[in-house]
Amino acid sequence: MAEKLAPEKSHSYIHNGQKVFDWDQTLEEVNMYIELPPNVPKKLFHCKIDPKHVEVGIKGNPPYLNHDLAFPVKTDCSFWTLGLDLGGGGFSVFWNALRFPISLYVAMCTKAWENGFKDNIMHITLHKRDKGQTWSSPIMGQAQLDPYAADLEQRRLMLQRFQEENPGFDFSQAQFSGNCPDPKTFMGGIRSG
Repeated sequence: MAEKLAPEKSHSYIHNGQKVFDWDQTLEEVNMYIELPPNVPKKLFHCKIDPKHVEVGIKGNPPYLNHDLAFPVKTDCSFWTLGLDLGGGGFSVFWNALRFPISLYVAMCTKAWENGFKDNIMHITLHKRDKGQTWSSPIMGQAQLDPYAADLEQRRLMLQRFQEENPGFDFSQAQFSGNCPDPKTFMGGIRSG
């Protein structure tokens, strides 16, 4: 049932008529999707994730993205992937998070395949420091969601929280009348464990 409350579409950050990245979020993560330029060897791409900063680029060149994040992230749970090739019977992943167990790796590859993952996309997963916090953009001061879109995100995250805390119920068709509470702080905050 929780998958019914997953992001239905991503948001795009457009600058000077060019798409910089797409992004979406869950209660715990913000995902950024950056289309990579063609004809550049995958091993030349790099991504550095700090608690309040992200840098993406091609080694030996100025960074493509070099921005402060809208909110802090947990770097030990954040990671990036690129060049997932599910064709030809093999996997080719340049992955900066080898500390994860093979079962998680297989789950990530399966999810990517199911979602039609392209091999020219860098996928950055930022693990939110504060679970349930609604982000209006991954990047501080850039690509802010308009008030209506931000409200829809907050409502979806609040329903995700209800679903997580009450797994026997289906909140996928639930609606809020009036203002939606903050999923991070509602009723004393998110319960852990």
